[in-house]
Amino acid sequence: MIICQQPNEIYGQVRAWQRDGLRVAFVPTMGNLHAGHFSLVSLARRHADRVVASVFVNPTQFGPNEDFTRYPRTIGPDEEGLRAAGCNAMFVPDIPALYPLGATSATRVEVPLLDRILCGAHRPGHFAGVGTVVLRLLHCVPADYAVFGSKDYQQLQIVRHMVRDLLVPVEVIAGPTCREPDGLAMSSRNQYLSPTQRALAPKLFAALRTAASAIQMGQALDAVVSSACLGLAQAGFEVDYFEVREAETLAEWRSDVMHGVVLVAARLGSTRLIDNVEFVLAED
Repeated sequence: MIICQQPNEIYGQVRAWQRDGLRVAFVPTMGNLHAGHFSLVSLARRHADRVVASVFVNPTQFGPNEDFTRYPRTIGPDEEGLRAAGCNAMFVPDIPALYPLGATSATRVEVPLLDRILCGAHRPGHFAGVGTVVLRLLHCVPADYAVFGSKDYQQLQIVRHMVRDLLVPVEVIAGPTCREPDGLAMSSRNQYLSPTQRALAPKLFAALRTAASAIQMGQALDAVVSSACLGLAQAGFEVDYFEVREAETLAEWRSDVMHGVVLVAARLGSTRLIDNVEFVLAED
């Protein structure tokens, strides 16, 4: 596996592969990799001849009171895991490499229709940081495909929107959410949970599944959401939001829209968890 630290190095390698007629897929990550990340590498391998993964903890997507400084940096195990997963190149830039004029004064990318709702309403500026770093990474790694997980559903839709709107020549591929045996969505932040919190955490996925089923059965949206929020609060969660949206646009869901998604963000102690479940209404 090739390891590159500078944008020109990884750019040149990707272009060399493409000149040889090879298709390249890119998996951006913030490191501290787990089975969910490696499943994205496996998905990328099914679509392309070569796979690049990046490891970069992006400062511009963290708020002033969030966990940028304590976000786990595990570059050695990440490298070993990517090698084992069949990754062909690892891009490990530092902050000056991606933000040559400084992160605090960086040119920013916003998607106003999507980045100020749901998590964006609770984490102002977060998705501007995400869009900013993803666009920079796609300039450095001019891949044919970019693979993102569906666990952060809002992020996935923002990236799709940005790529279409800014005419970035890459196809975005969504990977399914990887879960622990008890249903908890895999996340680097799960390690912050205490044993008691970890035992409660799967209730988040259970609430999503129950809500999606209730909507498919025609139950009233307000009642479904209220019941879910009450149940999670009683279980010990502090709910930021529990909402039902149109799957593609994230607009307020209407009963005549066939494809929807139930999304949640909630805290157990200081750990913020997100998850979602998509649903499709049956044809009449």
